[in-house]
Amino acid sequence: MVKHNRIGKIFSYIAIFIVAMEIFMGIVPIIGNTIIGNAATTITITPPKSSELIDVSQTAAPDALDPATGFYVQDGPLFTAVYQQLVEFNGSHFTQVVPVIAQNYSTSNYENYTFYIRPYVHFSDGVQVNASTVWFSLYRTILMGQGPGVSNYLGLLFSSSVYASTGYAIPWGVNNAIQYATGLKTADNYTLTAMVLANVLSHFNANNATIQKIMSYPGQAIVVKGPYEVQINVMEPYRFFLEDIAAWRGAIVDPVFVDQHGGVQPNTPNSYANDHGMPGTGPYEIYSVSPGLTTIVLKATPNYWATGKNVPSVAQPAHIQIIEIEYGLSHEDRVEMFDKNEAQISYVSVPFFSEMYSGYAYKIPFSDIFANLGSQPSTFYVSMNNEIFPTNITAFRLGLEYAINYTELADVFSFNHTVLALYNYLGPITPQFKEYYNPGNLKPFYYDPSLAIHYLNEAAWEGHFSLVLPNGVVLGNSSSPQLKTLDIYAIAPVTSLEQEELDIITQNLGAVGISASPEYVTPSVTDTWTTPSGTPALIFLGWFPDWPDPIYQQLIAQTDVSDGGISGNFAWVNISTLNTMYQTLPFLTSQTQQINEVKEAYQLLYNDAPYIWLPSPYTYYFVQPYLKGFTYDQFTGYFYNMMYYQNFSYTPPSYTTTTPSSFPTLAVVGIVVVVIVIIAVLALVLMRGRGAPKGL
Repeated sequence: MVKHNRIGKIFSYIAIFIVAMEIFMGIVPIIGNTIIGNAATTITITPPKSSELIDVSQTAAPDALDPATGFYVQDGPLFTAVYQQLVEFNGSHFTQVVPVIAQNYSTSNYENYTFYIRPYVHFSDGVQVNASTVWFSLYRTILMGQGPGVSNYLGLLFSSSVYASTGYAIPWGVNNAIQYATGLKTADNYTLTAMVLANVLSHFNANNATIQKIMSYPGQAIVVKGPYEVQINVMEPYRFFLEDIAAWRGAIVDPVFVDQHGGVQPNTPNSYANDHGMPGTGPYEIYSVSPGLTTIVLKATPNYWATGKNVPSVAQPAHIQIIEIEYGLSHEDRVEMFDKNEAQISYVSVPFFSEMYSGYAYKIPFSDIFANLGSQPSTFYVSMNNEIFPTNITAFRLGLEYAINYTELADVFSFNHTVLALYNYLGPITPQFKEYYNPGNLKPFYYDPSLAIHYLNEAAWEGHFSLVLPNGVVLGNSSSPQLKTLDIYAIAPVTSLEQEELDIITQNLGAVGISASPEYVTPSVTDTWTTPSGTPALIFLGWFPDWPDPIYQQLIAQTDVSDGGISGNFAWVNISTLNTMYQTLPFLTSQTQQINEVKEAYQLLYNDAPYIWLPSPYTYYFVQPYLKGFTYDQFTGYFYNMMYYQNFSYTPPSYTTTTPSSFPTLAVVGIVVVVIVIIAVLALVLMRGRGAPKGL
C-alpha cells in the first residue's frame, strides 16, 4: 500500500503541475496551434427541372431561322438541333463526317458524290424524305442567293462567272435540264432559267413527270438517280466537299412547308421561314418563337425518325425534352441566372470570370463549371469597305491599321496573367492552318501613331478632307472640310468586353484626328448588306469558317468579290489578280503551288489593308456541373440532343492548418526542461522522505 500511495502522489503532483502549465501558457501555443478540420459536408447539385434546359449563353439573337439565310455563329446550336444534313461532323471531331440522312455515300474522284438516303427519314410534320427532297433543298439554297448558299457553293455547284455576269446563282447544268425537259430556251438564258427554276421549286411535286425529267437529267449539279439515290457533282474535284455540306448550309428542308409559306424566289429570303423556322428532321422541333427572336423554345420531336435506329451520336434522340434559348440577355441576367442554378449554359466576358465564380451558389472548383474550348480558326476585325468613301482610299486604311493599339486590345482578354485570345496575327487565314498561314512571314500591323498620321495626312490630301489632331495640328488641306464622324457598325447587344474593345478603338482613332462612334444593329440588318454601296464603311465583326478549308473558307470567303457583303467579304475587296487566282486555287492538287499562290495573295492583301485584325477570343462557356454530354464542334456549335443530366456531388477536402506559436521556441524548450527536472526532484524527495520498502 505504501508503494501505491507514493506513486499516486507523484502522479497527482505531475497532473497538478501540468494543469498549472496549461493555465499559464496553454497547450495549443506550445505545440503550434494545430487544428484538424472535420470531414466537410458533401455538396450535391441537381437541375431545377429534369426535363428542361435553359441556355443564356448566346449574346445576340439569330439573324434568321431559315438555314438558307441564317449565317451567324449563334444560329448553330439551334439549327443543329432542328435541321439535319446528308452527312454531319462527328461531334467534336470536325475532321470526320458521319452519315445522318444518308445511309452511306461514296466517291472515287472527289468530283461525283453518290448518297443513298435512309428510307425511313421524315420531317417532324410527317413528310417523307427522299432523293428529290435533297435536289429541292440544295437548289433552293443556291437560287435564294443568300449568304450560306453563295459562300458554300460558289464555284462548286454554281458558276462564279455566271453569277458575276447575271446576278443569279444558278446550279450548273440545270439550264440545260430545263430546256431538255420543257423545250423552253433556257440553255443560254440564265434569267429565264432562274424564273423557271423558282416556279418549279415553288410548286414542287416529285411525282410530276416534267419535274422528274428535270431532276434526272445527268449533266447538272444534282441528279436524282432513284427514289433514295442522289448524286452531287461538283464543278472541280474538291476533297473538302463532304465537310462543306456537313453543317446547316446543307440542311434538307420540307418542300411541302416551303411551298405553303411563300415558295422560292431568286435572290430573295423567305420571310416566313426566317421569322418562324420550318419543320426539320432533327431531334428537336421549334415550339415557340418570341418577337425579335429573343426567346426560342425547342421541344423534343415526338415522332423522331431516328428513335430505335442505329445512327451516329450526333443524330441520337433528345434526352432533355425542352430547350429554352434566351438570346441577348444582359450581362447581369447571364450571371444571375447561372449563379442561382436557373440556367444551365451561360457566358460572360473574360473580365467578369471572378464575378461569376464568386457569386455561384455552390463552392466547388472553378474547373467544374468552366468549359474552355480554346482558340478557334476564326478572325475578328474591323472591315474597311474598299468601295465607299473614305475607306476606299488605301492610305486611309493604312492609317487606321497603324492607329490601333493592339496590345491594349489584347489586355482586355487577360485572366490570371494569360490572354485568352489569339492576337498579333495577320488574317485572313489563322495560325491553326500552319502550312497556309502568312507563308511570306509578313509582319502584322502594329501600333505606330506617327506612321498612322503620315498615312492619314496623305489620305486627307487625296480625298480632299481634313483632320484635326488633339493638339490642333491639321492634316491635309486646312481649307478642306473636316471629315465627318465615322460610324463603326456592330451587332447589338454587344458584350461588356466588346464595348471595351470599341472604346479602345474609338479612342485610338480620336488620337489621330478621326471621330468615330459605334452604331448598333440587329443581326438581321447585316443580311441586307449585299452591295458595296449598301455596306457600311466600318464594321466590327468576326468570321467563322463553315468547314475546315483555310483557302476556300478563310482566304477566299473574306477577300473574293463574289463573296462581297454578308457572304464574308464585308470589305468588298476587289483585286482582279485575286479574283482570277481564286477560280482555281482551292482545287490545285500541288500543295507547294497552293502555298506559293497563297503567299502572293497575302502580299497583295497586305498592301491593300482591307481589315484591321482584332484579337480572336477563345471559345468557352459556363456549364452547370450536372450537365453532361456537352460536346462542342468548331463549325456547328454544340449539340442539345447529346446533353443529359446527372446529379453532381462534390466533397471539399479535409483540412489541417498549423499556425506558428506566439511563444518563443527556446523559451518553450527551457520550460519543458525545468518541468522535467522539478518532477524528477519531487519524485526523489517523496520516495526518500519515509523510506522505501525492500525490493522497491
